[in-house]
Amino acid sequence: METFHIRTENLSKQIPMLHASDEIFLSGIIYTARDAAHKKIRALIETGGTLPFALKDAVIYYAGPTPAREGMAIGSCGPTTSSRMDIHTPLLMEHGLIGMIGKGERNKEVIEAIKKHRGIYFCALGGAGALAAMCIKSCEVIAFPELGCESVKKLTIEEFPLLVGIDCNGETIFK
Repeated sequence: METFHIRTENLSKQIPMLHASDEIFLSGIIYTARDAAHKKIRALIETGGTLPFALKDAVIYYAGPTPAREGMAIGSCGPTTSSRMDIHTPLLMEHGLIGMIGKGERNKEVIEAIKKHRGIYFCALGGAGALAAMCIKSCEVIAFPELGCESVKKLTIEEFPLLVGIDCNGETIFK
């Protein structure tokens, strides 16, 4: 196990050196999206609509943050169960998605998509949403505000602690 400090804009170049169980401190831009947002993004892809953010080299955090408390950019922002997004993940990766952040195992199709597209799956610590929020420096709703906490948000993160759950070779911490 190694420790890396990585910026999202350099992630695609650094993915090949990362291995399952490596500790990562990620900084840069990520996007939140959960079940309902994934359905809407999928529909936009399938109909040729305009996506709320470019999927090319993007990282999606499976989270539905709570409203910000005074003095904070965001409220509690812990990961949700990633397997609920498995049905959509291969399609999003085909369109450029490079990384995902969540908790729990992924299905075989997602692991194959990660390998095929040289992506990565990070695991965030579940149950520590208030702690995770301390690493989030800004939050902006960019799509689907009608979804409330599940709207798509653009987050700026700094030294967000993660583990590599599945690396680009399909190696996993879940064996």
